[in-house]
Amino acid sequence: MSDRNGEEAPNELRVRPYTVTRGRTEAEIELAVETMIQATVNEGCATRQETESRAIIELCREPLSIAEISAHLALPLQVVKVLVGDLVLEGLVATHGGGADASGRPDLALLERVLDGLQSL
Repeated sequence: MSDRNGEEAPNELRVRPYTVTRGRTEAEIELAVETMIQATVNEGCATRQETESRAIIELCREPLSIAEISAHLALPLQVVKVLVGDLVLEGLVATHGGGADASGRPDLALLERVLDGLQSL
């Protein structure tokens, strides 16, 4: 496969998201892009985790949304959802609401905080 300049694209760039999630495309739990994630363990407890999972735990010492994690790590949203879903199931991170009100619409204040975080990147 060639890139725009006619050079051969490295294979790792074409398969990386697939390999990071071990071929999975859906998270085992439902996570919205505005769901806030916070680490429940310190960095030392996460040494068995893959590089990306350790990076998520490190980033989430303070709560971050799925969208912010994706932006910080330069990974597709769906990949981050799969990885975070695994970490939630292992008890290494916790979710803080989906940010939705009774009508199912995202909370405006939460969306503004996510936007502010993304703009600061």
